[in-house]
Amino acid sequence: MTHAEQSLADDKMRAEIANLIAATSKLNAETSKITRERFWIPFTVFAGVIVAIVSIVPRLIQ
Repeated sequence: MTHAEQSLADDKMRAEIANLIAATSKLNAETSKITRERFWIPFTVFAGVIVAIVSIVPRLIQ
């Protein structure tokens, strides 16, 4: 393998590493988003149910 071929192979390897780093970063951002949603979606649903119950119960008691 000549010096030029080795240099080209090194450049290709660096480009592939950069692509893998970018893909990893994107996956980490998506994981973070999903983790936040796992907390907030059930919390929001539960809060909505509580509000609905608080709104309906006084009307049922009358």
